[in-house]
Amino acid sequence: MHAIIMAGGKGTRLKPYTTLIPKPLVPIGNERAILEIILMQLIKHKINRVTLCVNHLANLIMAYFGDGSRWGVKIDYSIEETPLSTIGPLTLIDNLEENFIVMNGDVLCDIDFSAFYNKHVDEKRDVTVAVAKRETKVDFGVITYNADNKITDFYEKPVSLINVSMGIYCINKKVILNLERGVKFGFDDLMYQGVRENLGFSVFPFDGFWLDIGRPEDYDFCNENYESLKYRLGLGT
Repeated sequence: MHAIIMAGGKGTRLKPYTTLIPKPLVPIGNERAILEIILMQLIKHKINRVTLCVNHLANLIMAYFGDGSRWGVKIDYSIEETPLSTIGPLTLIDNLEENFIVMNGDVLCDIDFSAFYNKHVDEKRDVTVAVAKRETKVDFGVITYNADNKITDFYEKPVSLINVSMGIYCINKKVILNLERGVKFGFDDLMYQGVRENLGFSVFPFDGFWLDIGRPEDYDFCNENYESLKYRLGLGT
């Protein structure tokens, strides 16, 4: 199996931790870099090739991970001259497998990557998106009213459950081959296209541990709870 990891962002939301080093190399628990944890999880699920899409401080990432021999996996690189968002970098990779995993380089979770990949292949999907439920809260009193401006209902700071993308996808290469090479194209663009053209896109519901380390408070949480989290992430001995 082939996995492609988006590791080219500047990590501006995670400053000051990312002032001097790229976000994928920020250490968790003073033990391993975020991207190293992801890499080790992928290897446990029989991923034998990983492509890192790099841009910001690419030289540091490439120097740290090299060709992957340290971990017993083949690592290659796709270098963006300009930021191409989430999906655009995939158009620069010439030797894509028929189906492959794509994920952000700052996601920690205990998803079964093998089951995720196999479901995508077995169902012959074009794109499969891992989704998790999250609570979203409105910090206001919400009022509904009818055509006569009469109030019909009221909700004080309601909380709703919504399905959100986890930043982990399985994609069939025909989707990428239909895109223009080297042009900025985001995950949102791909979703709009899939809905508009009624393409074979589906979801993989997930209810385990998932955290997008995009904010300082998320990073602090991981550090404070690393000893317990590493076992949940399959890294404990």
